[in-house]
Amino acid sequence: MTSSKLRLGVNIDHVATVRNARGGATPDPVRAALLAQEAGADGITAHLREDRRHIRDADMAAIAEAIDIPLNFEMGATEEMQKIALATKPHAVCLVPERREERTTEGGLDVAGDDNRLAAYIAPFKDAGTRVSMFIGPEIAQVEASARIGADIIELHCGLYCDLHDEGRFDERDAELARLTAMATHAHGLGLEVHAGHGLSFDNVTPVAVLPEVVELNIGHFIIGEAIFTGLGPAIKEMRHIMDAARGLS
Repeated sequence: MTSSKLRLGVNIDHVATVRNARGGATPDPVRAALLAQEAGADGITAHLREDRRHIRDADMAAIAEAIDIPLNFEMGATEEMQKIALATKPHAVCLVPERREERTTEGGLDVAGDDNRLAAYIAPFKDAGTRVSMFIGPEIAQVEASARIGADIIELHCGLYCDLHDEGRFDERDAELARLTAMATHAHGLGLEVHAGHGLSFDNVTPVAVLPEVVELNIGHFIIGEAIFTGLGPAIKEMRHIMDAARGLS
């Protein structure tokens, strides 16, 4: 078991989802980002979607201005998003697949199938000093393509692992965890920084948190949902406690 501290990025998209359900200004995602920072988050993640279903342009600019911790700007690899992200100047951009009809990000980005375009697409971010992450499934072709195009980071999509856990399909879950483990090791060997996210909760995070190559988890939907019952600060602190325990730090 590793003793290095694992970073926690808190995704505040669904604070904006609740706001947008009724319109108006509340709840304010900027306030959520500041509360997350105060509660011990190591970074804030927000996804500016093409259809602006939750986070909006003004939110992203205001969050970047307000927080003192890194901003991870999740985005589709489009010309519009590139322009906005370059103007926002986040600590990192994370490229994700995006389809209008999906409820949430379904699966990882096909870096291997679009490597030439993506290599050119990320070049302005590299020139600007913005770190570039690829949100991918635990597949060797995607890991190797991410390294080949010059990405700094991969974020492993944990959705299938989490779904299998929730459905009680434990043998399949363990096989998916083995794939995540192998790809984290392979990516680290290629010089990529390794993050993980999507679907992680109090119940399923520990086996991912113990992986020594993983240095950051990005968690949003579960934390925002738990905050309805316990408050945002306590939800973040409990996740932080579980992550630290997994690393033998508490």
